[in-house]
Amino acid sequence: MALAATRSRSVIFVKHKILYPVRRTCLFSTSDTILADQRKPPSKKQWRKSHKKPPSTDHLSWEERLADVVTPLWRLSYDEQLELKQKHQERILSQLSRNLSSDLQSQSPSPVRSKLSFPVLPVLPSPVRDGYRNKSTFSVNRGVDGNPKTVGFYVGTGKKGNIVCVNGDHLLNMPEKHKLVARCYQDFIRLSSLESCLLFHTGGHWREITVRTNAEGRTMAIVYFHPQTLTPEEVAVHKANLVDYFTWGPGSLCQLDSLFFQESTMTRCTHEESPYQLLHGQPHIYEEVLGFKFRISADAFFQVNQAAAEVLFSTVRHLCVPNPEEGGGRTEVGGTLLDVCCGTGAIGITISPRVDRIIGIELIEQAVEDARHNAALNNVLNCEFVPGKAEVVLPGLMSKLSSAGGGLVAAVVNPARAGLHHRVVRALRNQPAIRRLVYVSCKPDGEAMRNFRELCCAPDPQKKLTGEAFSPTLAVPVDMFPHTPHCEVVLLFER
Repeated sequence: MALAATRSRSVIFVKHKILYPVRRTCLFSTSDTILADQRKPPSKKQWRKSHKKPPSTDHLSWEERLADVVTPLWRLSYDEQLELKQKHQERILSQLSRNLSSDLQSQSPSPVRSKLSFPVLPVLPSPVRDGYRNKSTFSVNRGVDGNPKTVGFYVGTGKKGNIVCVNGDHLLNMPEKHKLVARCYQDFIRLSSLESCLLFHTGGHWREITVRTNAEGRTMAIVYFHPQTLTPEEVAVHKANLVDYFTWGPGSLCQLDSLFFQESTMTRCTHEESPYQLLHGQPHIYEEVLGFKFRISADAFFQVNQAAAEVLFSTVRHLCVPNPEEGGGRTEVGGTLLDVCCGTGAIGITISPRVDRIIGIELIEQAVEDARHNAALNNVLNCEFVPGKAEVVLPGLMSKLSSAGGGLVAAVVNPARAGLHHRVVRALRNQPAIRRLVYVSCKPDGEAMRNFRELCCAPDPQKKLTGEAFSPTLAVPVDMFPHTPHCEVVLLFER
């Protein structure tokens, strides 16, 4: 596939009213991409060469092995990390361009010209590179010395039976406060008469701990516990010991603002399945993004890198509702914005000054409560949040909006790695008032690729995709996770 690259110190995309520093901007086109699809598959020799066994790590220290698992890019400079991520995003998006070209060629009797060209901006860097995580979950298992009450992160896998829990004090992406709480929790469970729970069926009680912090240093800890056959009265004794340790004992130096406790007989439980019990302090901490304040509950989703979240949300806001007078105060644009998979409402609330109405859809009830609270907290009156599965809620909502008139401005979707349900894609695609759709993906080469193709393919009555096709017009990668290969990408689709 032909790639045209232009190099300059800065670039302005006037159409989208975005100004970004640029190292390299790639332009992907569907012209001449069919040849790429006709290349021969790799030979067995080539396949074996590309699937060699990974090199042995026996010569590395346990700390280095863990760093390679949790932060695989830690040996590279940050510029080298960004270059690596840029190339990876370009490979994914060139594959998207090939897929769309192939789809159109197969559905059209005549040659399709390159309408699907779109620029890919350079990766927007994270303003904070070290200690950026505001949420960390530390596991409990056997350590390097065999102690089953070691708190840290895993090297090895359960499938291979070679798990070793290694202390994470050296990890670049962990803030010092998280490391301190983990060390204190390890000290506490080693003092406890109860065993750690390594496998549910083998007994034991103390499980992992999650630590959440905000930019001001407020700290929340959530301890997970398997009750096994203990009575509620017996559990209460150990909860009291936990509170004493972190409020009056050695753990008091953590200065916890919130201490939660969840009894669970499953790997993961929602608040509804097994309530988070507040043992000490405040029920929430708060975070500020782009001048808006957000309440964070024990199990609420929030971007793990607050500084980079501001870059991400600002980018999404630019693309959803371009402001012709950026920096010149708030500009009312009007219309309705659909915020699908809205979480605690952060994206919709930060865009709310530019539209008449925000409608957010979210599966997790507690997150919906947080979103409503966040709107009230910021005196945002034009947001409403609907609980439920997007694939169930959205089709009916789109029908109501169609009958009510007053066209939509845009839709923004921010799904989990599994992508959007096909019914959600269908509802968005078949709503003619949506001319602009912004898709935030943490894994564009996964299930999201299927979503992209369904949004952009020719109308397909068999799949009930009857609306006009979207076209990708801009891609903006955002580095939310320095020292790791992961990267968010914001894709703008228009029609």
